[in-house]
Amino acid sequence: MGCLDISPYKGLCGFWVSLFKWVPVLVISSVVAWSYYAYVVHLCILTVESDVEKALLLILYHVSVTLFLASYWRTVWTRPGDIPKRFRLTSDELDSVEGSESDEGQKRLLEQIVIDKDLPVAMRTIQGAVRYCEKCAMVKPDRAHHCSVCGSCVLKMDHHCPWVNNCVAFNNYKFFVLFLFYGLVYCIFIALSSLKYFILYWTHSVGGQVGHGKFHILFLFFVSSMFSISLCSLLGYHIHLSLNNRTTLEAFRAPVFRRGPDKEGFSLGKKANLAEVFGDDWWKFALPVFTSFGDGLTYPQRFSEDPEMGYGNGQQVSNSRQESNTQDLSKDDAVTLVVQA
Repeated sequence: MGCLDISPYKGLCGFWVSLFKWVPVLVISSVVAWSYYAYVVHLCILTVESDVEKALLLILYHVSVTLFLASYWRTVWTRPGDIPKRFRLTSDELDSVEGSESDEGQKRLLEQIVIDKDLPVAMRTIQGAVRYCEKCAMVKPDRAHHCSVCGSCVLKMDHHCPWVNNCVAFNNYKFFVLFLFYGLVYCIFIALSSLKYFILYWTHSVGGQVGHGKFHILFLFFVSSMFSISLCSLLGYHIHLSLNNRTTLEAFRAPVFRRGPDKEGFSLGKKANLAEVFGDDWWKFALPVFTSFGDGLTYPQRFSEDPEMGYGNGQQVSNSRQESNTQDLSKDDAVTLVVQA
């Protein structure tokens, strides 16, 4: 589910904070419920006279609202991505790391812990050290970040979205993009199908409904048009991120590897980048089911840094993308797949 059960706030204060975080979700749910009533009852049933037009509008409306709500609620209730316990430091390891007298000493200790535990981490801090979360007392997997709202580290964190009361991350990023897409489709469909009656009511060219009924249809057009604009810009931005295999956090701060910062470090080419999020089964692209590649811990890179493969820092390797291997990464596959962008 969302971040309700992992809130950093405790006690009575934590209860009220967690409860308050559901207000944006309640707002969206209320707007959708009102739009359903306004569209189905006041527009389709009470305003549209043609039975054929009425049936067509109702069918298309229910298809769009079903896909929209399915994507939205999957974004809300899907856990974004928990860090496996093997990345957590033991009490002895934690004492050694926290008690280190110098940054260089801590850096060596973290490197040794990664080797001893065989943790597949390629990203580093800007100082070249293994990424480590002091609050969670764990080594951060690649692309994982600490969410201050949830109070925990999250796999491939994109951002924390108050409108879904959840982190948008590895497990639910596809659902979030589909939520934006179907939300835009839903709003555009309502705006276009109500435009005719909006104009008629606005110019007083139609009789029938007055008062509240007229208000519902006029307001329905305004609200759907307004949300269409905001959703269009947000969807366009996340399509851009998906095409370049970046998260929102990585767009602002490039991931750092042993070779240094590289904003394109995880980019595999447009088609492969989309497959990372939506999978390679085209008929599942638009369905709110999980089809993303990988396990959220390791990611293919366009450069290899593994000396055992004979590649030095920043050496690029030309290779065709092995999609099935990307989907079945395991502990034995800790060597990063190398793909020509």
